[in-house]
Amino acid sequence: MIHPVIKWSGSKRPQAELIKKYAPDFDCYYEPFIGGGSILYALSPKKAVCGDICKPLIQLWNEIKDNPIELSKAYRSRWNRLQNEGHAVYYEIRDHFNRTQSPEDLLFLSRTCVNGLIRFNSKGEFNNAFHHTRPGIHPDTLETIINDWSLHIKGARFLAEDYRITTESATQRDFVYLDPPYFHTAGMYYGAINYRELLDYLYDLNRRGIKFMLSYDGKSGDIDHTVEIPEDIYKRHIYADTGLSPFKKVMDKDKQQVYESLYMNY
Repeated sequence: MIHPVIKWSGSKRPQAELIKKYAPDFDCYYEPFIGGGSILYALSPKKAVCGDICKPLIQLWNEIKDNPIELSKAYRSRWNRLQNEGHAVYYEIRDHFNRTQSPEDLLFLSRTCVNGLIRFNSKGEFNNAFHHTRPGIHPDTLETIINDWSLHIKGARFLAEDYRITTESATQRDFVYLDPPYFHTAGMYYGAINYRELLDYLYDLNRRGIKFMLSYDGKSGDIDHTVEIPEDIYKRHIYADTGLSPFKKVMDKDKQQVYESLYMNY
């Protein structure tokens, strides 16, 4: 079981083992939409290049990899203040993050906000509220998780770049896993992505002979959100069971089983 170190929207923990099962052999692993990193952890590659356009997220990944002890101490300090001084500390730290983009602040916010849902407004400001009925993960528990992840990701390089730049050095011996913001979820995730540019990029990976797997829109309850990806881009399309939708559960109090699409060009 994967214990998340960073809680990020669209986590792939529920389908990590399935994705691992379908992953090909590779020399270097590329994940240009790293998010919470569940697939990186599941594969534990000796060599990886991972990225995201959210700079504080990438800074946090580098802190987990390079400075796990200091990061754990930073969380413990903020958590202790929260317990002793109350919820006003959360909003003080949120304001500080929105001014400085501190990765230490981001880790704390991700572990104490409502239902762990990371949300940013159009200005890139963290805007989720404090979860009053939960104290946040205990520092001792999180320290163990941070140290475990730090060991798993030692071979990874993290870049605060566009997905095309993150994967520009990939070769035919490598594997690219893609988990971009989905077609039907505009506004839910940090940043946005142009669908036509994504298709052009997938065609380019094919031309370069690079194996890729794409996670994309699927089915939610009785609604089919599957996007008609051109069939000459991929060779296999399957649906992966991801469990209940966290957005529907929290926002609409509705329980919907979600199946995400997996496209592979091999």
